[in-house]
This record gives sequence, structure tokens and C-alpha cells, in this order.
Amino acid sequence: MSPNDPALQRLIDRVMSARAAGAQLDIRGGGTKTFYGEPPAGEPLDTTVLEGISSYEPTELVVTSRCGTSLAALEAALAEKGQVLPFEPPHFGPGGTVGGMVAAGLSGPARASVGALRDYVLGATLLNGSGEVLSFGGQVMKNVAGYDVSRLLAGSMGTLGVILEVSLKVLPAAPASATLRFEMDQAAAIRQLNTWAGQPLPINASAWWDGTLVLRLRGALAAVQAAIATMGGEVIEPAFGSAFWQGMRDHRDEFFVKAQAAIDHGAALWRLSLPPASPPLELAGETLIEWGGAQRWLLSALPAAHLRDAATRAGGHATLFRATNKSACVFAPLRSPLDRIHRELKRSFDPAGIFNPGRLYPGL
Repeated sequence: MSPNDPALQRLIDRVMSARAAGAQLDIRGGGTKTFYGEPPAGEPLDTTVLEGISSYEPTELVVTSRCGTSLAALEAALAEKGQVLPFEPPHFGPGGTVGGMVAAGLSGPARASVGALRDYVLGATLLNGSGEVLSFGGQVMKNVAGYDVSRLLAGSMGTLGVILEVSLKVLPAAPASATLRFEMDQAAAIRQLNTWAGQPLPINASAWWDGTLVLRLRGALAAVQAAIATMGGEVIEPAFGSAFWQGMRDHRDEFFVKAQAAIDHGAALWRLSLPPASPPLELAGETLIEWGGAQRWLLSALPAAHLRDAATRAGGHATLFRATNKSACVFAPLRSPLDRIHRELKRSFDPAGIFNPGRLYPGL
């Protein structure tokens, strides 16, 4: 990234002005994830001025994009070459950007089978709180050894600085795909998912809700066809299956639509991260299960302490994903030394506390 880029210089000037004035900045791309994390604070800092794909080497499976590039534009460029972001980042709306994608660190339905967003980050360029442009990692996997700051940015919610540019590993689109549907209760679905997980099956994504388990198979045509014959279930028409998985990715499926209506009336949507084989938690509310049992969405009005205690006892943790009242804190409280490490990282990259104050944790 050229230091003489006018758009970059405007961002640097804005950061330096905020630092001199003791002001705080709310890093903002498309604004599609403002609901996520603690409430935004500070003056908006628009990153969409820094857009465009810097480089793309399809044969090397690497793309480098500026932070303000729309996620839709990046995916369209990859699709032209038959490639994808395999972790299926949620869009949550038409204006989502690459920088916001990395800062939020969220992955879609395929996460359990292909890995998380952070696993595909090869390098990044960051504007820190001192107005310095720093580069980390590179454009090949061997460059991410050691203290991997570029991947540290994934899920940092913009608290460490402005992600100016990011290099990502991409993969070819799967040659074949199929969606299967099964009727079974929650406990049976969890057991079956974990049984299938130990078998050589091309399971790419899973979702269970309200007595129905839906699976997506992806891979070589012969492998997908053999899995269909082995597993059984009802084969869903491809267009309907594709629409279902996009709805799951972007939270437009029926469960999430119902959840939003309930949130407007005081309920909350929790994201529980648990060991995949954990039996159903006896918690009041509605549950949707993804990632082979490892991610469980719970729509409930139960107290936060009760939910977090249940998740901890099951070997996981709970995140308050969507709610009108976030007084219980969004992310699970950190214990020492993790809390100390987070605060020291914040001081190292943003000593004046300019960027996204409190967005990850209150007071951070």
C-alpha cells in the first residue's frame, strides 16, 4: 500500500487529529455489524474510502484487498475464477466490507469443516493509534509463523487499529454440492452428527432446529453421491438448498427472523460455543444448532449469569449476540492473565485509546 495514497493519508490525518484532541473514533465500514459487540462510541471514521482489490493471484490462491472493499465485490471477483472464501463470512446486509469482516471475525455455516476466518488471514496492514502504518505477515502461509499479529486482528472489533488491507487464502469452489434433510430431535441430532464426524463423509455444514436436521455435502461428485447413498435422508432441490444456507449465513432464516421479533420484546439471542458432543442444555428458550453441535444459538429471556454458568459447566462459553439491553456484557468475562494480555495489547497498538472504545469489553 502506497504511503502517498490520498485516501490513506486522509485516514492518517484523521487519527492524528483525534489523538491531539483526545477524541475517540468509531471505525465504520458498511455498518452491517453495528449490532454486534458492545455499543459503538466515538466519532465515525469511514473506511469505505479505501477500497479495491490490491492484488489477486488465482493460481496462488491468494487475494489482497483494501478494507473498504465491499464483501460482495470481493466474492464476485473470486467467483469469476471459480474460487471462494470457504469460511462463508456473514453479510448481514448489502454494505459489508472486508475490513469489517476481519474485525468481527465471524464465520458462516462451513466453519466446522473448513476452519474459521482467522485461519485464512495471511497478512494485514494496520493503522495504529500513533498514526503509523504497520504491516504483518505476508501473502504465503510460511510468513505467518511467530507472533501472528495479522490473525490477532480477526475478531478484535477494531480496538487495535484500522485494518487497512488484508491478504487472504482462498480455495476453489467445490465441484459438487447437495443438501439433505432428516427428521429427528435435538439429542438424536447431536449424537448422529458426532457419529458422522468420525466417518469419511463430505459434510460441509449442518443446522438443526425444531425437529429437523439439515446437512450440506460438498466435494467431488463421486464422494457426494456416495454419501447420499450411505446417509439417506431427503435430498433438497439445489436452488432451495442454496437459499437455505445463504439464509443461515446471513441470519435471514426463519429462526433468526423469529429471534429478531422476540428481541424487540425483551428476549436475547445468545451464541453458545460448546464441545460438539455436549448433550442438550436444559435451558428455557428455542435452540438452533450449527457446526456439528459446537455452535448453539439460544433465543431466551433467561438471566445472563444463568446462561453463562450453564455454558461454563458444559465446557464452553456464551456470547450475547443480539439484544436491546447489553448491560450483562456481550462477551464472556476474561480472567487473568487473558484480561491483562488484552489490555497490554490495546496499550501497545492504541496507547491513547482512540479506536472503538469499549467495543470488545467495557473499559478496553
